[in-house]
Amino acid sequence: MDYSYLNDILILFAAAVAVVMLFLRLHLPPILGYLLIGVLMGPYGLAWIADTGHARAFAEFGVVFLLFTIGLEFSLPRLIHMKSAVLGLGASQVLLTTIITAALSLYFFGLSVESALVLGGVAAMSSTALVIRQLTDQAELHSCHGRNAVGILLFQDLMVIPFLILAATPPDTLDAMPYLAVATALGKGTLALTIIFLLGRWVLRPLFRGIAGFRSAELFMLTALLVAMGAAWLTHQMGLSLALGAFVAGMMLGETEFRHQLEAEIRPFRDLLLGLFFITIGMLLDVRLLPDLWPQVLLLLALLVLFKLILIGGLCRLAGWDSAVSLRTGLVLAHGGEFGLAILGLALAGGLLTAEDGQVVLAALLISIGLAPLLIRANGSIASRLLPPGAMEKSRQEIEARIAGTAQGLSHHVIICGYGRVGQNVAQLLEFEGIRYVALDLDPILVQNAIEAKEPVSYGDASNFHLLEAAGLSRAAALAICLKETEPALKILHQVRRVDSEIPVLVRTADEAHLGMLQKAGATEVVPEKLEASLMLSYHLLLALKVPMMLVSSRLRQVRRERYTLLRRIIPGEEALSPAVEGRMERFRAIKLPAGAWAVERPVEELGLENTGVTLTAIQRQDQRISNPAREMRLLTGDTLILFGAPKALAKVEAVLLGPASRKT
Repeated sequence: MDYSYLNDILILFAAAVAVVMLFLRLHLPPILGYLLIGVLMGPYGLAWIADTGHARAFAEFGVVFLLFTIGLEFSLPRLIHMKSAVLGLGASQVLLTTIITAALSLYFFGLSVESALVLGGVAAMSSTALVIRQLTDQAELHSCHGRNAVGILLFQDLMVIPFLILAATPPDTLDAMPYLAVATALGKGTLALTIIFLLGRWVLRPLFRGIAGFRSAELFMLTALLVAMGAAWLTHQMGLSLALGAFVAGMMLGETEFRHQLEAEIRPFRDLLLGLFFITIGMLLDVRLLPDLWPQVLLLLALLVLFKLILIGGLCRLAGWDSAVSLRTGLVLAHGGEFGLAILGLALAGGLLTAEDGQVVLAALLISIGLAPLLIRANGSIASRLLPPGAMEKSRQEIEARIAGTAQGLSHHVIICGYGRVGQNVAQLLEFEGIRYVALDLDPILVQNAIEAKEPVSYGDASNFHLLEAAGLSRAAALAICLKETEPALKILHQVRRVDSEIPVLVRTADEAHLGMLQKAGATEVVPEKLEASLMLSYHLLLALKVPMMLVSSRLRQVRRERYTLLRRIIPGEEALSPAVEGRMERFRAIKLPAGAWAVERPVEELGLENTGVTLTAIQRQDQRISNPAREMRLLTGDTLILFGAPKALAKVEAVLLGPASRKT
């Protein structure tokens, strides 16, 4: 059996590890690293990859899993809310881009009608995989410009099929058959989507409830993969893209209670295969032709980016969005996409475009995709620079006015930053006690639903100090930061503490990794969800073991009073920690004292651990474990010291304790 393709995969993985590590260190998007690997390793670069077919076949499933997880985020009710973005902005963008590009191609380059239409379809597409991933990483997926971009991308994905059929049609068969094929494909697609909707409504929910009853993570993951791949196969059989079926299946499951678990199971496959997908895109570029084609490539690149930026921004303005949202939507989508590359590949294979013209278009598309993460990351700052100060100020003032209206008349109230699950629970408890509050969140649908429910919630970025002032920060009794991300929480803390050092600020964090950082930034209290869950579990466990309630409550108060220090002493396992975090993470270390060690026959107080950052938590002496040993207790040969601290501090202390008896601290 031939296993030669394993060489290619190993080369790709090794290169990916090295280049992505470099890009992360340089604070650049990993997607750029994947594209660079493809250009360098592909058949037109160093030619280290002999056959790209295997990689491309696997890579297609990266987009499938991406669209499946997007569907989990955008359930059917949310998609209905987005109908104006999908059918209005999306349809207008694809139609106008295709018509204008085709007209220019006919007039200036003399292309045939079918070639011009195909080129228009190539220009109309943006990268769904890149935009979704980048917006998710930046926590902008549910912002106004993020939702506009997703709506336009969804319509682009729907329109891929007619363009693919047109691109695959031989130039000499210009009868009615291609148009009949398009109509047939769209009819099959409608049937496929209807089937998926019905299956999702009547089959998938009870199926996953039954699967969850087995309490098997392996079975749950297998079922999730089966559903995603099965839906993709169905739409593919009906003439639509693989990714569209996966999206609809995810959308159906997004309405179930299994949404978060499904996303967690699919994410490792998605991220790995998406990286491979972008590598295969980079492999398409023939760098040998670039020296002779640079002027045409740069001109086409500039035209593509500026044209899509102006068109999409203008359409958003006509749809009623302000200048800031319109420009940011245009910046997010002002590039080429993977489906455009697929259409271009078929056009080149069918002879609709010459090889030289095709490489010019391909190079411009790839460079635009390479620039896209930078444009998306900086879309806010670019909009601030490009728009007149008055335009940005007007947009901000409108948001501030809405927030100020919500907070009008409030004093000694609570400002809740983030109105997700945690924020809503906090709000309900405040309401039970008759305490007024105002909440800020960036999810427009969540905010709209809250407003319809007469909740005092406003759309806005809580890390913007002007919006906090509009919410009545100077009159507020407390601030509750209920955001998932640590960076905006730190930004809020720094801004608030610059003007008010007294107001209580309570911060929610997922775990203890950023506990010290948040406390140092000025948080009055930090509530780590995992540690609080362990406290509650321990509380009920000790009560079940007949420990007196007074003692249990006293212990919990002690733990909280000591800022969770006791519970932060954990033994690290297989948690998903980055090397940087793991290198700083405090941990336990057991040190056995041999005969002649410096620490032998010395009392604990003489060890001098107070200023080292290391704590002696217990001594194991033969079969006896002595917790929190007394300061006057002498250490003996054979004692095992259980120390807790950072790795570097532990290493220094260990060298002293085990050193020769003549050595001093």
